[in-house]
Amino acid sequence: MQHSELKNLKIAVVGAGYGGAAAAKALSLLGAEVDVYEQANQIREVGAGIGLRPVTMNRFRQWGIFDAIAKVTSPSEYFEILTATGDPIMKEAWPVDGEQTHTHLVHRGDFIEALLGVLPEGMVHLGHKLESIQDNGDRSVLTFAGGKTVEADLVVGADGIKSVVRRELFSDKGPVFSGEHAYRAVISVDDAHGMVTDDNLRMYIGKGTKIYLLPLRHRGQVSFDITALCPDGAWNPEVTKDDILATVEGFDERLVSITRGLDMDTVNIRAVYDIDPVDTWHSDSVVLVGDAAHSMLHHQGQGANSAIEDAGALADALRDADSLKEALARYQAIRKPETDKLQAISRQGWSEEEIDDVFPGQKPADAAPKE
Repeated sequence: MQHSELKNLKIAVVGAGYGGAAAAKALSLLGAEVDVYEQANQIREVGAGIGLRPVTMNRFRQWGIFDAIAKVTSPSEYFEILTATGDPIMKEAWPVDGEQTHTHLVHRGDFIEALLGVLPEGMVHLGHKLESIQDNGDRSVLTFAGGKTVEADLVVGADGIKSVVRRELFSDKGPVFSGEHAYRAVISVDDAHGMVTDDNLRMYIGKGTKIYLLPLRHRGQVSFDITALCPDGAWNPEVTKDDILATVEGFDERLVSITRGLDMDTVNIRAVYDIDPVDTWHSDSVVLVGDAAHSMLHHQGQGANSAIEDAGALADALRDADSLKEALARYQAIRKPETDKLQAISRQGWSEEEIDDVFPGQKPADAAPKE
């Protein structure tokens, strides 16, 4: 689209999470008028750490915000997968993207704070809970709780796994329970029983349980994540420490000791959900990004990375296409095949025999485990 067309484009982003904040940054750099509407009165990310892949960090470099993100991260060289008792299964360098060779490990709260911090003041409007959206073809109207309405040439639905935009316009199918719980806490490196001495991610797997140790050494902390089979699909289930300890029985005694020492008031407990692939992500004036479009299980660690890449691909399409309609179709054509694959892979199991399948392209099928 011509610069003059982009400059006159009024864009409303629904949701100020990773996808929404990244989309706001990328689209505002095109010269468009961008406003972000977030239902929370205060943005606060809880939970664990995540890894920002090289392709994601290169997007930040492209947008001129690499340093702002990198300064709250620890660069990591590789990830390792081990049995419950610590025997190696595989060890792989993170996939590179150009000259960017490190994946950057970051606390979710630091990440969203840094992302929002690079947006112009006044762009994000808190306390705006979306109630409905009316798609009028070339423009759409958002109605928020309290009656406020906003009209925009383009609405970007970045409102997460329970997306109102998706439900109203694209799919009325709700989130799908995975049969798992995630128990997440951020602990001091000193409480990690000597298991964290570098900046590399390790996963221990056994008997339906995965334990992730993700160093946040720039904070002097570790993100400790247990994902375990459980039939209770309540969104915020009630779980005791004994329940959690039962999921790590038979694991390395140091991991059991970390679990035993958790302060339950600091543990984020969630049933794990994703969504089935959504056939269509866009109309002529509305488009989905991030979890609203393709929420996936966290086993691949690709939720945030996919949302950032959505934002970049959407901005690229708007810049390169001749019209808004063409841009949205191009964006979906580029991103949906990738996220469909990631959603499917993330639903696969994590037995030792299935590791080759869940890390396609990173470990040749005939390669022996590396030590």
